[in-house]
Amino acid sequence: MGTQAAHRGLDASGWLEREGSLGLVQPAFAELVATARGRTAEAYGRRLHSAYLYGSVPRGTARPGRSDLDLLLALHAEPAQEDRQTADALARGLDEDFGVVDGVGVLLYGKDRLLSEQERYDLGWFLACLCTPLLGADLAEHLPRYRPDSLLARETNGDLADVLPRWRERAADAAGDPEAVRRLRRACARKLVRTAFTLVMPRWGGWTSDLAESAEIFGHCYPQRAAELRAAADDALAPGTDPAALYAYTEDLGPWLAAEYTRVHGRKTRPVGA
Repeated sequence: MGTQAAHRGLDASGWLEREGSLGLVQPAFAELVATARGRTAEAYGRRLHSAYLYGSVPRGTARPGRSDLDLLLALHAEPAQEDRQTADALARGLDEDFGVVDGVGVLLYGKDRLLSEQERYDLGWFLACLCTPLLGADLAEHLPRYRPDSLLARETNGDLADVLPRWRERAADAAGDPEAVRRLRRACARKLVRTAFTLVMPRWGGWTSDLAESAEIFGHCYPQRAAELRAAADDALAPGTDPAALYAYTEDLGPWLAAEYTRVHGRKTRPVGA
């Protein structure tokens, strides 16, 4: 088990603790993070309310040359097309200038959406528990505390059934392009492992973002699918280019997991895209 297993990501009162901090960023990624902060502020100026890191870099578990950098940006208003183009350029520039990461992703939202009641147990939880403040005032101060219960499970990952058709379309588009297959395998594998973990999260009674640990915890509850989840966790970190894995994700593991998730926790109130 990982380092979180002892307290399972909870504080003494059973609330989910916020994972990650700037203090955990490894030296190999320090210049990248500093540059991301500066470029983000310059690119968005007064349109930006706040910026956050999430993923392995602020958790201190990133692997140089293999991990990606993930940013969430909160704007004062809903993002316009120009803002999305700016985000694409920001991500592309950081990825090209820093070989220490294998890709840069930027999520872009208006602050009112992040704080909305509709997003309370999805994007709100994500920001409050999985995002590390990088710039601006922390929106988490306006959000509640969270517990690893069935409501959180349903609203975070109860959308897999809605995501699968889009994965099938993307898999067809990626055919013949090994790099596109690799990227899609990575994205699908991450979603599947995280969904599998949140399926059993209330039973386990805690939180971890470690994909290998997530697969192990799931495997104790569903031993018949344990090997598939371990393979998916490996794929999320070092994806291959064989499209056969995508077929397994979209036609076997994915549909089974979506059906079991619905049986245990129900469907997400408002499905969103993957």
